[in-house]
Amino acid sequence: MPLLDRLTAKLQRHPKRIVFPEGADPRILQAARQWVTRRLGVPILLGDRTELKRLATQLDINTKGMRLLDPARSDDVDTFATALHQLRAHKGLTLDEAREALRENSTYATMMLQAAQADALVGGATQSAASALRPLFQIIPRLPGVHTASSLMILDFDEKQIGSGGSLFMADCGVIPHPTAEQLADIAISTGIIASHLTNTKPHIAMLSFASRDTSADPSVLKMRQATQLAREQANAANLDFEIDGEMQVDAALDAYVAGAKRIESPVAGRANVLIFPDLNSGNIGFKLVQHIAGANSYGQIVTGLSKPAAEISRGSSAHDVFGAAVVCGVQAIDRDLLFGSHDAI
Repeated sequence: MPLLDRLTAKLQRHPKRIVFPEGADPRILQAARQWVTRRLGVPILLGDRTELKRLATQLDINTKGMRLLDPARSDDVDTFATALHQLRAHKGLTLDEAREALRENSTYATMMLQAAQADALVGGATQSAASALRPLFQIIPRLPGVHTASSLMILDFDEKQIGSGGSLFMADCGVIPHPTAEQLADIAISTGIIASHLTNTKPHIAMLSFASRDTSADPSVLKMRQATQLAREQANAANLDFEIDGEMQVDAALDAYVAGAKRIESPVAGRANVLIFPDLNSGNIGFKLVQHIAGANSYGQIVTGLSKPAAEISRGSSAHDVFGAAVVCGVQAIDRDLLFGSHDAI
């Protein structure tokens, strides 16, 4: 069964509230209608209510079950401004500047997430990645022990036996151009946590390189070698049951026959479900190449390393892409004990 179908079934039992900062976008309205129709919870669309209703009527979309919220007319502006000022005062943000920042829907939506008025956030449909991500990185705390916020893409193959039941988690594909070994270790741990939460399978994390267990002194190879050791130490310190290995070529990570031919004996080789790329160039190119050539379903960018679920979607995303990212974030918001109880086991 495709990953999205499995996750949708989870949300039907544990509905969530998803806030969309760019409510006045046809794809957002269409995804929100799917959310309501499938009984996944309440979509919260930010924007001018009159404009939202006009656009919905034009698109023949019923807004029943959706919450349409105009931040400019919200009773929470003063409360949020005070809270934002307290969070960012050490950076020099004044109360007036905090109130002005809340005029941006992305900032207002992030404050809703931080204040538990929404369970997850999906933004980026009409703005640059930097604009969508900035409020999240400034306001939402990091996970305990994790210092790096980044992103991952999920590629799901309906029929191919790869990764976790056909799903691959790939990072970082959208945030840090040249991560250090320490940042790569953080990325590996936070990506593994999400992969485990969504699939209930042990993360087999491959730290990718152009070489596998090589004697090369190339800086990029040395970086992945160091990142592998750091990630293992972090996983052990946090009592995380992860398998982490590298440096490793991607074919050896995914194909057991290739791993055997290259004499790589490892719990990860041929069984990887999490792929950590050495830099943003390789990560972004890699996932887009596979997505378009292999025709895989893709969901993301899913923000990693934060204590609240969020996604930064591409401006080229379809309504289905928006819906998929929202489903992933919604399931992240479900408590793991509820998610994988006897009734909910995948």
